[in-house]
Amino acid sequence: MKQSKQKKTSRAAAAQHHAHMRRATARRAAAAAELPYEVRRSRIHGRGVYATRRIVKGTRVVEYIGERISHEVADARYDEKGDDDGHTFLFVVDDDICIDAGVGGNAARYINHSCAPNCETLIDDKRVFIEAIRDIEPGEELGYDYQLTWESTDDPAELALYDCRCGAAQCRGTMLDVTPLDKKKRKRARRKR
Repeated sequence: MKQSKQKKTSRAAAAQHHAHMRRATARRAAAAAELPYEVRRSRIHGRGVYATRRIVKGTRVVEYIGERISHEVADARYDEKGDDDGHTFLFVVDDDICIDAGVGGNAARYINHSCAPNCETLIDDKRVFIEAIRDIEPGEELGYDYQLTWESTDDPAELALYDCRCGAAQCRGTMLDVTPLDKKKRKRARRKR
């Protein structure tokens, strides 16, 4: 007895069969086409975000989203990571809130550090946005200066985890802020006297 040949269908073909699936697929494609960026492999580190069309200076490119957690939760969550792993998707919003883009995050978490940035971060009403600080051409990787905080008493081996590989002509060699936090605090205290 012969068996009838079954036609193998792809997900796309199956989606075309159902009207609601066609609309959902079309909406996703349209939303992706509207974005001025895409995520792909980066020469700097892992994945990066690249302009797909010209982005004009002053454009809010993307919001940094993810789970909103306390600093205590962030510390507990990332204490479990290895000491040799400085990689997280945490963004400090204020003294109370961190955004963990490793949970529910978007493409913004893949924007790499740059010592010659074309973007900067803005905190507006406890939301974080990435904004272009100059015109960005198609194909350019987006980057902002992480300015990670540290203290002069921090372990040099731990600080070495934050070496910079941006390749900028004026690369400072680290994603850390130029001045340690404890020195900034002392300077502010002297000014108040």
